[in-house]
Amino acid sequence: MHMEKNPVLPDPAAGSAAYRNHARQWLRANLPAHMRADSVDYRTPTLDECRDWEASMYDAGLAGMTWPKAYGGLGLTLREHLVVNKEVGALAMPESVSSIGKELAGPIIQTVGTEEQKQLFLPRILAIRDYWCQGFSEPDAGSDLARLRTKAVPEGDTWRINGQKIWTSGAAKAQYCLLLTRTGTVADKHRGMQMFAVPMNTPGIRVVPIKSIDGKDSFAEVFFDNVVVPDSARLGAPDEGWNAAIRVLSIERATNRMYRAWRFECELRQLIAACKSDPQLSQLLDDGHYQRRIGEVLGEIDALKGLVERTVDQMMSGKSIGARGSLTKLYWSECHQAFMGLALSIVSHVNPRSSALAQRARKHFTTAYLYARAETIYAGTTEVQLDIIAQRIMNLPKDL
Repeated sequence: MHMEKNPVLPDPAAGSAAYRNHARQWLRANLPAHMRADSVDYRTPTLDECRDWEASMYDAGLAGMTWPKAYGGLGLTLREHLVVNKEVGALAMPESVSSIGKELAGPIIQTVGTEEQKQLFLPRILAIRDYWCQGFSEPDAGSDLARLRTKAVPEGDTWRINGQKIWTSGAAKAQYCLLLTRTGTVADKHRGMQMFAVPMNTPGIRVVPIKSIDGKDSFAEVFFDNVVVPDSARLGAPDEGWNAAIRVLSIERATNRMYRAWRFECELRQLIAACKSDPQLSQLLDDGHYQRRIGEVLGEIDALKGLVERTVDQMMSGKSIGARGSLTKLYWSECHQAFMGLALSIVSHVNPRSSALAQRARKHFTTAYLYARAETIYAGTTEVQLDIIAQRIMNLPKDL
């Protein structure tokens, strides 16, 4: 993989437009054709290829934009972060293989971590030297984390951890786990929780892969059997775990992968281009039903763009997003899931005699449809988001 070495970064004083141009030119010049999902030359990139690509993006100044310079970031604002995300979304490139580190672990360490933890973890996250997984969900505690049972017991200057996590993305490759534990009892609910940065090679940790519908081992169960970690692995003040978890979920729901709306638009262009490349599929574009559905999808994408832009404006003005992160999560997940249903209905017409672009689209959108089924579940189900919106934004009473 040949990337431009030591690219010249824009002067921060030049503003967002300079960064937009830099991102657009660098990404289009350096993204290999075999990593573009809308290319007939596409093949599934290896983990090492994805890591090298993300590391090169960091070297090009396209990652860690809002992180402090002291920890390897660029010290820029969400404005520059957003304009770069728009360009990232506009190309059919692979999803991040280090999103949990960059978008969840990194921000929470910046917020509650010690100076030693920041120096230890943050530069390595940005350079893709360490992968992270998120140890939140349990068999009896998914969307309702107040029911989690994984227990952390203090023993002098160490903690002994026992319990089980499930649906842990990337656990098999991760060097660290962002682990949420309970220090009190289940009856304490949101009180008595603690978060840790746990090395995955610690004795007593066992990872059991879960095979997903696409045949991949994307998730895992993770068992903690008398796992002992030093107090230096603790993130945040004692019993601050729930507040830290809420910060993580707010980030996950509102600000991570800001490129989604622009990536959905990229996928829509890919779908239409595939249809136009094939005589049979092109007839579908003349059908009023499909035209209306495509119009609806484009309208939903533009609305999502506006929601993202407003979120950035609010954060730049110093406002806390809080429960409003649920609006973004609810909207993008429902929007994309419906879009992928439409895409699947179109590419189901592809046959062995269809064009090469149509064949590529069928593979891409079939897989994307399967992944989209989970989008209304992870980071809080649609039902949970609706409850949060009703109760915490509109101040309606809880449904007892």
